[in-house]
Order: sequence, then structure tokens, then C-alpha cells
Amino acid sequence: MSSPNFIDYVKFCSRSGHGGAGCLHFHREKFVQKGGPDGGNGGRGGHVILRGDSQHWTLLHLKYRKHVIATNGNPGEEQDRTGADGKDEIISVPLGTVARDAETGRIRCEITEDGQEFILTPGGRGGKGNAFFATPTHQAPQHAQPGEAGIEEWVILELKLLADVGLVGFPNAGKSTLLSVVSAAKPKIADYPFTTLTPNLGVVQYRDDRSFVVADIPGIIEGAAEGRGLGIRFLRHIERNSLLLFLVPADSRDIKTEYDILLNELRKYNPELLDKKRLLAISKSDMLDEELKTEIRRELPTDLPTIFISSITQQGIVELKDLIWRHLH
Repeated sequence: MSSPNFIDYVKFCSRSGHGGAGCLHFHREKFVQKGGPDGGNGGRGGHVILRGDSQHWTLLHLKYRKHVIATNGNPGEEQDRTGADGKDEIISVPLGTVARDAETGRIRCEITEDGQEFILTPGGRGGKGNAFFATPTHQAPQHAQPGEAGIEEWVILELKLLADVGLVGFPNAGKSTLLSVVSAAKPKIADYPFTTLTPNLGVVQYRDDRSFVVADIPGIIEGAAEGRGLGIRFLRHIERNSLLLFLVPADSRDIKTEYDILLNELRKYNPELLDKKRLLAISKSDMLDEELKTEIRRELPTDLPTIFISSITQQGIVELKDLIWRHLH
């Protein structure tokens, strides 16, 4: 999945419906001039509801929708009839969507399952009619409740891609090329930095019809946690990944230093990312001989699983899939 229409952040005004007013009415018919109270209750105002939809991949359909407004509940009626509830406004969102309060930043909900629903902005309650207040000692109440006002609030929706493996690396490290080799994804590939401007998802077919999902995000540069480059905008997409695959090219000046810079940027962005399992793949390894590989391994942490790969020659690709599968399961 790669598109200039990839939208992973929207802000809109959510307004639920007002509750309908209760009815003040007394029963009247021929020969019954002083019937009892029969005013019905007002209907509930419409909710604004988020619903998970696996057919959506981005928030593009909400990009130009700045106001989401549910309808008001109808007032109660005579003969103890309750007013109709306001129509709920249902917003379909992709799996992995997080809803935040725009003013406080507080997380309201996370949608992770198809069909999962969450009442984002509840509608106002309907007012009670005068029939509700009738008692044996107060048989003719002369009052009914107004409906409760709806809520108006600004909400932020953020999309965090749901993937098993997140690719982490500097621009031009070969992440998109690797994704195109191991999956059917067709990301943009070119020999210059920041080719990837939007996240890409690829489903990797494994043995015995098994599979896992890999997410490629725009490259990270030093200082990304402070806002430099493009990577910081998309780092949230790897927060849900089970495994982080660091990709460092073999022609890097210092592979260990580059890996440490990437690790430090993740630490500054969210220290919890360091609790995830990590693998290191040295890309473009077709230019290395065994002696150079041995020297590189000697400089890297001993507890970091490392593999040498080449997307062009397919070197180590099968072994990489096996390594990823073992750490995922």
C-alpha cells in the first residue's frame, strides 16, 4: 500500500444530537374531561460512533470532512409516546486508528478490530414527559423535562498501521527494495534519499501458506525525534509492531554507529520501543566477502541477531524470512 493519498491524521468537530423534550399533556376524549397525564418522553440525541472497517487503509475519506453532526432526538408525544431517537452518525475508520481529545491530547479509544464500535460523542438524553412524574399523591404533574444538550468537541484521529514487522533505517538504506522483493508491494524505488514519502505495507508469504505483514516507513535521520526529516511523522506506525527490523547498508561508513543513531532516535521518541524484539539486516551485502562480514559481526552487539542480505541477488532473503518467523513465533 503506497499512495500520495495516504492520510494518517485528521482533525474534525464532532457534535452529537440534542435530546428531545418531554411532552406535557393530559389525556382528553369525549366524556373524559380530566384524564391523567400522558405526555411521553423525548428521544435520545444521535451519537457520533467510530466503527472499525478492515476495508479502509487510510483516513483519506475524512480529510475534507471537518464537521460530523448527528441529528437531534424528537420530542415526546401525547398518549405516552416516546419521541424517535436521533440518527447516529457512524464514522468508518481503518484498524489501528487512535482517537484523541484535541485539547488535552488524552486517548479516547483505539480501534483494532473489524466491526469494533466506540461511542465517541454521546447524544443528549431525552427529557421525561409529565406521565413519568405521576404518583398516587401527585396525579397531575404540570411539568416535563427539556432534552439534554448534545456535546460539541474537537477530535483528532491518528492511524497507526497494524503490522508484524517494522522496517527501520536511514533514507536510501534499501527498505523499499527489500519490501518489493519479499512481498507483492510495489513501493517507489529510486537512488536518492526520501524516495518513500508515505508508509508501505506488504504481506510476506511464508512456508505452508503462512504469512506476516511488514511496514516500511520513510527513512529516519539523526535528530528525527526533534522533528528533522520525515521519519518522526511516521514513527507512530511502528509502535504496534511486534518486531523491529533495522536495515543498514553494507556501504555505510560505520554500521555500528548508524545502528546506534537509529536506536537513539527511537529511544528519544518513545523509550517503550526499545522493549520490542530487534533484528539487524545488513543490506547490499553482495559487495562483501566473508572476511569483511566477520569483521562487521565483531563490531556489533553479540545479543543482536544479524543477517547479511542482498535484495538484488536474493542473498539471505530466505534466511531472513526464517529468522523473522522464529522471532515472531
